[in-house]
Amino acid sequence: MSEHPLNSNSCLEVVIDLLAKRGVSLDDIAEIVHFLQINYVPNLTQEMCLESVKAVLKKREVQNALLTGIQLDMLAEQKKLLPPLQSIIETDEPLYGVDEVLALAIVNLYGSIGFTNFGYVDKLKHGKLAYLNDKNNGVHTFLDDLVGAIAAAASSRIAHRQKQQEECLED
Repeated sequence: MSEHPLNSNSCLEVVIDLLAKRGVSLDDIAEIVHFLQINYVPNLTQEMCLESVKAVLKKREVQNALLTGIQLDMLAEQKKLLPPLQSIIETDEPLYGVDEVLALAIVNLYGSIGFTNFGYVDKLKHGKLAYLNDKNNGVHTFLDDLVGAIAAAASSRIAHRQKQQEECLED
């Protein structure tokens, strides 16, 4: 039997702990969310961004993607993957797109704006993403995309809520 019961709350605790062990705080992700949305939501606070990040992380599909991607990064650091996968993940081979595909499972939860946000933040490597993308800081082939996807999804969540509030004011 597993030491962690299989439920969203216990998985949430595990993924937050894994993120921290890999050098990523929820505040780091919230800062990326703030960067993505501040031009569209002028009164946006770091606290609002953090709340949105936490809401995204509560989703089981997000937790599953994080558990899978982080585990693969860790196994690559320990050189425990079979060749040629070891080399592909260890070097973040440019034609390897499975890391982005896994991240899209997260982005997909919030519609097309999530895809746009993800592509933008993935290209810019803003904030913590620059650190994760630096090959001198460990293997983060999956984690950089997953963190970007969480930020994109949380940004999309804020955008959807902002639009709902504006529509309520119009009525």
